[in-house]
Amino acid sequence: MPLSVSPFSPAGDRHFDGLADKFAGSLYGGPRGALRLALLDRLLPEMLRLEGQRVLDVGGGLGQLSGWFAQRGHAVTLVEPARDMLAHARQALAGQPVAFVDATLQQLPERTPGPWSLIACHAVLEWLSDPRGAMAILAGQLAPGGQLSLMVFNRDALRMSNVVKGNLEKALADRLEGTGKRQRLTPISPLTHSQIEAWAADSGLVVQEVAGIRVFHDYLRHPPGTEADWCRLVALEQHYCRAEPHWRLGRYLLYTLVRPATTT
Repeated sequence: MPLSVSPFSPAGDRHFDGLADKFAGSLYGGPRGALRLALLDRLLPEMLRLEGQRVLDVGGGLGQLSGWFAQRGHAVTLVEPARDMLAHARQALAGQPVAFVDATLQQLPERTPGPWSLIACHAVLEWLSDPRGAMAILAGQLAPGGQLSLMVFNRDALRMSNVVKGNLEKALADRLEGTGKRQRLTPISPLTHSQIEAWAADSGLVVQEVAGIRVFHDYLRHPPGTEADWCRLVALEQHYCRAEPHWRLGRYLLYTLVRPATTT
């Protein structure tokens, strides 16, 4: 009997080798991914200072975010440890100003040394065994005045989702972490806003902006049935994604973290 290949790295991080087609189909090919990308298209120009600077896209996956930056005049370095995802990104972004690096987040200081004025790390920390240490690594690669666009899977939203589904005992016991092995792929390290605030401060970063991604969508009893309903949902998400208290229940939390410029 052939030995099964663990989906985890020796450090206990969940990588996604062999799942490029799943991500392209069930995630980005469906409404969840479409809404996520639509909200990022609206929010990134509002939340970031974009000046055509070089971008480091950490855990860039299939390349959607790298492509977004490249189309707006940024030279991008996409870092991704899953080789089939990296191959997919190479094909999708052929001809665009994107360099590709097969590496993990922990290898950034050696493989893509900074300082970088803009780093993007979306939906990565929640799949790592040590997200706090990963935050410190990202902060260490930022230049003074540099920006980190960070998106993480929201633990509080995961609790609410479990309550809506009737998983009351699980929510009450706070057993929210996934194993990283099942088909739905619940993250192994879902994070809270308080954790991000504390870890940012520990790393010398300032939380400048925050928004919720998919504030309403994931709690709907029935998905939008018509194009008109879909447009209304997108409008609702756009209107409330940065408003109190709604952003706090976004399935993902999107941050702009800044390393203050040094003063003399």
